[in-house]
Amino acid sequence: MIVNSEQAGEIQAQRKAIQSTRRVISDGLEDILYEAQPVLDHGFVRVIDYLGNDSSIVQAARVSYGSGTKKARGDEGLIRYLMRHRHSTPFEMCEIKLHVKLPIFVARQWIRHRTANVNEYSARYSILDREFYIPEAATLAAQSTSNAQGRDEILPENEAKAVISYLKSHSEASYDGYKKMLADEGKLGLARELARMNLPANIYTQWYWKIDLHNLFRFISLRADTHAQYEIRAYADVIGQLTKRWVPIAWRAFSDYETGGAHLSAAQTKCVKAMLMGTEINQENSGMSPREWNEFKDLLNISESV
Repeated sequence: MIVNSEQAGEIQAQRKAIQSTRRVISDGLEDILYEAQPVLDHGFVRVIDYLGNDSSIVQAARVSYGSGTKKARGDEGLIRYLMRHRHSTPFEMCEIKLHVKLPIFVARQWIRHRTANVNEYSARYSILDREFYIPEAATLAAQSTSNAQGRDEILPENEAKAVISYLKSHSEASYDGYKKMLADEGKLGLARELARMNLPANIYTQWYWKIDLHNLFRFISLRADTHAQYEIRAYADVIGQLTKRWVPIAWRAFSDYETGGAHLSAAQTKCVKAMLMGTEINQENSGMSPREWNEFKDLLNISESV
């Protein structure tokens, strides 16, 4: 179940309502406004509201009135200039509000992005649903030996099945205990704010999350990266597609200069210039640490020395 019956009715009513406005809109977002975009096994992301579009970025940069003061081609050139030179304020003029359903352990990573406004479903006042994130076998991997916060090889089939079986049984048992302790449902009369401590970190929670476009790009660049944990990356990928619908011109600039580009240190820039001049560069004369040198090699797809 991605949305419950109450939410489904709310979404249907919201989708039917038509509002007239003098504000700029995003046709791409209007097409899917309020719809739940599925993530993981029970999660979703849906757009609740937004402010501005590509023209709003341009308007803020020029401090002009209205939209369309320049041709679209000129607008794209300006947005690319702003992105290239990291002029972030015009991007902050656009905001988006999302309704997200996600496992609690993902939420605890997500909340580290402190530039957003969050209002989470409260288990002090309400009873959480019996819904848990149970990963697919293909995403279950061993602990990385080189990265303390990363994964390594996928677990063998028999080990993956054992993990999934344990997760399911443990989650169900934890929820059974939660329900038994609740004053209004169980026999022990415990307050909801205390009974919730028995719940596992893979149970689903929900929140409204509002953020401006500049900080949303920062979230996507970190959480959609291949080094990010798979579960939060799944959400970042969906949010990236929503952002592409919302501000397609800004998204193209972001894709070129951030996710598809690279930032070089002073030492790395010096090495690139030396390489273009025909100088042989290796780790010893690069001025980089071994780790930075390896990252530099991977970035440029070069051998031990060039």
